[in-house]
Amino acid sequence: MRAESEQQQGSVGRDADSGPKAGKPRKERKENADRRRRQLLDATRRSIVAHGLARTTLATVAAEAGLSQGVAVFYFASKTGLLTETMRDMYRSYEENWQAALRQAAEDPRAQLVALITADFDPRVCSPEILSVWFAFWGEQSFTPQYREIARAFDASRTEAIESACRALLPGEPQRALKLAQWVDTLTDGYWQHLHLYAGEYQPAAMRDEAIGFLRAFLPEHFADL
Repeated sequence: MRAESEQQQGSVGRDADSGPKAGKPRKERKENADRRRRQLLDATRRSIVAHGLARTTLATVAAEAGLSQGVAVFYFASKTGLLTETMRDMYRSYEENWQAALRQAAEDPRAQLVALITADFDPRVCSPEILSVWFAFWGEQSFTPQYREIARAFDASRTEAIESACRALLPGEPQRALKLAQWVDTLTDGYWQHLHLYAGEYQPAAMRDEAIGFLRAFLPEHFADL
């Protein structure tokens, strides 16, 4: 089987590498490669939703993508490599989403906190399907160091953004600002868990409003008019 796999991978490598070099310019080759990688990453998420993380394989992903298994092997080499890149890709999309919301809020810390909370419940990062993939990966962090390292790196960036907004909102009150940041982070995580475990009973917009309601209750002097 290994020899057959290597032979198949070599064939794919020739098709995807030496063939295009002869007939296509470098930019087009890169665009084609990026498109294939995008197909496979998207298909991996669909496979996790359909089969679970443990039963997702290069074969199930290739089938979801409508490509041969050899193409999946060529671009990602192994199931571990493919799953790791899928998790990293999800975090990149998540980070781009909240960073864009933060930029729109400009320098106003009050608006920044609301923007960070609102971004967390955007359907692009918080749909039932995406939540099932998030929790599948998080459930494996104790056993897969790569997943844990990716999560820590991206989570640290968002945590710092929340803490920065809280410090700007509450200058001269560092302990209260830190406590507020911790509560906001924990609260949004908890609402994601509700949305995942009780799909259909809760809606992202309602969870967003509940989180913003917490700001009104905790800091009425800043958020009473929301």
